[in-house]
Amino acid sequence: MPAKNTPAKKSTSVNFENQLQELESIVEQLEGGELPLEQALKVFEKGVKLSRQCQQLLAEAEQKVTILMDNQEQAFEVADE
Repeated sequence: MPAKNTPAKKSTSVNFENQLQELESIVEQLEGGELPLEQALKVFEKGVKLSRQCQQLLAEAEQKVTILMDNQEQAFEVADE
C-alpha cells in the first residue's frame, strides 16, 4: 500500500501565498529590465514553474469548493423532503 503524502500536500497548500509572493518578485525583477539576458531567462523559467504550481493549487482549491457546495446542496435537498 503506498504511503500517504498528506504533510507534503498541506505544506504545498500553505506555501501558495509564498509562491505567489515569489512570483510577484520575479515579475518586478523582469520588468526592471536590469538583469543580464542569461539570468533573466533563468528567472523567467522559475516564474513559469511557479505560475503553473499556483494554477494547479488554485484548480485543486476550486475543485474542493465545488465538491463542498454540491454536498451542501444535496444535504439541503434531503432535509426539505
